[in-house]
Amino acid sequence: MAQKKDFLEKRKAVNFLDLFAGAGGFSEGFMQAYTDDKYYNFVLASDINENCELTHRVRYNEQLGLDTKFLTEDIMSDSFLPDLMKLVGKTKIDVITGGPSCQSFSLSGRRRKFDKRDNLFEHYLKVIVALRPKYFIMENVKGILTKDKGRFKDEIMRQIRSIIDYKQVSILYDYVDKLLTRTASSYEKKCFISKLHLEIDDESKIDSNINTYIQIVEDLFKELTRSIEYRISKSDRNISTIRHGLNLLRHNTERKNIQKAVIQEKTVSNIDNDAFVSEMNSFIASMEDDTIISKMTEAIDSVKSFDSQKEKTGILKSLLRIYAMTLDECFEALKMYANNDGSEEYFERVLDKIRLYRIDRPIVVLSSDYGVPQNRERVLFIGCRKDQKLITNIPPTVSQDEKVTVYEAISDLDFIGNGETKTTYGKTEKNAELDKLTVPRSIDGAVKEESEKHRFYEWSRLGRLGHRFEFECKPFYVKSIEDLNNGSKHVEMDLFNHQTSAQSDAVKTRLAIIAKHGEYDEACKEELKEKNLESQKRNYTVLNPKGQSPTIVTMPDDFIHYSQARALTVREMARLQSFDDSFVFQGKRQTGGDKRKSEIPQYTLVGNAVPPLMARAIANTILKKIK
Repeated sequence: MAQKKDFLEKRKAVNFLDLFAGAGGFSEGFMQAYTDDKYYNFVLASDINENCELTHRVRYNEQLGLDTKFLTEDIMSDSFLPDLMKLVGKTKIDVITGGPSCQSFSLSGRRRKFDKRDNLFEHYLKVIVALRPKYFIMENVKGILTKDKGRFKDEIMRQIRSIIDYKQVSILYDYVDKLLTRTASSYEKKCFISKLHLEIDDESKIDSNINTYIQIVEDLFKELTRSIEYRISKSDRNISTIRHGLNLLRHNTERKNIQKAVIQEKTVSNIDNDAFVSEMNSFIASMEDDTIISKMTEAIDSVKSFDSQKEKTGILKSLLRIYAMTLDECFEALKMYANNDGSEEYFERVLDKIRLYRIDRPIVVLSSDYGVPQNRERVLFIGCRKDQKLITNIPPTVSQDEKVTVYEAISDLDFIGNGETKTTYGKTEKNAELDKLTVPRSIDGAVKEESEKHRFYEWSRLGRLGHRFEFECKPFYVKSIEDLNNGSKHVEMDLFNHQTSAQSDAVKTRLAIIAKHGEYDEACKEELKEKNLESQKRNYTVLNPKGQSPTIVTMPDDFIHYSQARALTVREMARLQSFDDSFVFQGKRQTGGDKRKSEIPQYTLVGNAVPPLMARAIANTILKKIK
């Protein structure tokens, strides 16, 4: 057994699972976290890619001896949730982590409308609804806060606040029934109640609930058309728009499947910035509820025969607006009726009872505040079940003037040249000025704390899991899942993932010029042009040894080493992310072009990961709050 008995005996387990797990940044940080009376039991991780599974299995099942399961499946597939629930079984999940893919709305690249990944958060929340953990964390890039002028962020917040406590929902139905009996038309009352069922009931009832709602609207529509001449009723374009729009709304499942198929095709065929994208986006948009209802509303206003029935047409448009509302928007609309009724305070108490999760606001975190030698800004949506304490911030573990520097993180690895692979630690040249930066620190990066201290690179070599684990086996590398099951294919060494590409003289000269300038500015580009060494790359960053690195990305040649004209190794990037050296990134080191999306090589695993020390701070904050 790899876990130390004396560590486990004093503490209670808090069960967690990691979705969109990638390399395991969240997983690693949660394994490091503990308090005097609690620790995390790693139940399950999931990702779509096999190399993520391989990296996880080697680390957590083989090295650490855990019984953690891994589900390799697309969270958007119809079978994902049933498969997940089967693997979880009767285990109560306390905490769920996850970072739904953010490439389509990252500030570092162009944003793509109707990208398959944009609604991954909805599928993430479906897992939350099913498992109802005490806390969940959804991590993403800061760009999500400004996507669509903040509407995307608002939608996430609305959906979190719309997760319902089913045990209390009868209170809501009872109140709304009595409220609308006093304040609304019979049609509005029936539609509001039907809408609440549509949003709250189990998904298996969605088609039935939609039919119920549309039938109410259709009954009113038929009332309106009875006074119109039959020939006009059947031939008028606007009346046909309303009638056919109701059919489209009723066929919700079919429309969603068509949209899903087109978005999938866009993703697979990489439709973006071309002659196809506009028309495909327009088609997808034409199938949205909002678009259909907008056209129906315009048509209602254009039917002259309805002019004498203004009250009924007003109600009809109101019913269509209600249908397009989210649950949170539905509550906002009901507040207006409650205000008119004088029962708004009671309604607020009802809402407080039925909302399962509370969230104050998105939390912006900076990784360098948590002992990571990198300025990586991320946004956390932390949902807190109503029986738990609200989390409004993640306290920094280091002060502004004691942040870990690039030099502290990787200077001891500076014994490798271009086109080399190093499998053992070597000697590096002394630098009297920079060596002063390598100060003893506690495990989370603090300099002043009274606790066990080592230099950052020493923590990386020793590992940050020694309080809890003794390795079941030595760290090892394999190329594939198949090789994992064959012990003879396991490659052991002292130092992993420390390899540089063999670069041409021209590339080395280009990097040396950029390093000399210190940045990829106009003067640098001009010199490169004069020497016929221009690059198509938009950006290069020369690392500053005295500061923190910028956000680590998946392209190693975006960064130039501070003392050598070369890109970083996987291990150096992992250090800047705060991974221990014993954490081995499996599979291919790198691949070209679109293969990075499907094969997820080592550089992509590192670049996409949540820094473990930042995850550790998040995990410890939850442990201190959780009941």
